[in-house]
Amino acid sequence: MTRLAANLSMLFPEHDFLDRFAAAADAGFRGVEYLFPYAFEPQELRTALDDNGLSQVLFNLPPGDWEAGERGLASLPGRESEFRDSVIEAIRYAEALDCPRLHAMAGLLPPEADAATRAAHRETYIANLRFAAGELAKVGKTLLIEPINGRDMPGFFLQRQDHAREVLGWVGADNLRVQFDIYHCQITEGDLIRNLEIQFPHIGHVQIAGVPERHEPDSGEVNYPALIERLESLGYDGWVGCEYRPAGETRTGLVWGRAYGLTP
Repeated sequence: MTRLAANLSMLFPEHDFLDRFAAAADAGFRGVEYLFPYAFEPQELRTALDDNGLSQVLFNLPPGDWEAGERGLASLPGRESEFRDSVIEAIRYAEALDCPRLHAMAGLLPPEADAATRAAHRETYIANLRFAAGELAKVGKTLLIEPINGRDMPGFFLQRQDHAREVLGWVGADNLRVQFDIYHCQITEGDLIRNLEIQFPHIGHVQIAGVPERHEPDSGEVNYPALIERLESLGYDGWVGCEYRPAGETRTGLVWGRAYGLTP
């Protein structure tokens, strides 16, 4: 049975953040993910999880200055010390929340980056991921990288599934996996089932959203029942993160999830 996790950065915006845990549990979710936990103390989040019988399945490392437009530190030359500090801080939260996987956002290339600049970002990315994977391995955690489409996030360093596989090979860490976001893959590449099959041995987490508007997964151009069926047939037993922006009230829009145990 597919296990759905509510992305609380996007779902249940009708509620204050800490109240979204109860709303997710009441709708039938048993796992949650979100972008960042760092605005709250770990114990606040631990209490919200425990009070509602929820598992924390994923969050991101600190991304740099998000409000200023930064989207990750992992590939940014000159920011290595800050990245290493972010790994230690993320592990502190992951330990408190029993979260098994952390996503390191790659960061943005500068506009009109030349070959030398791209090479510098690549080498920084590889070195930083090796460090992060090593630190996470010490505490039994998985590090994730995610290709993100360049329409939503122009200049993002990692955009394609084949590039992600190259990165895994360059880094060479057993606990480094791919966060396979079907929404991003459809926008960048399409051919979803074939891409899913090829990437499957490397997948550590899956996320879904309708394309192109990033609303409920029963809207738009993607046949999610077929994709979820294929995931199950491949033997995927991880979580599927619902990382979409509700078109209306969140609970009303959950009718698509009845087949997977949700209660609209």
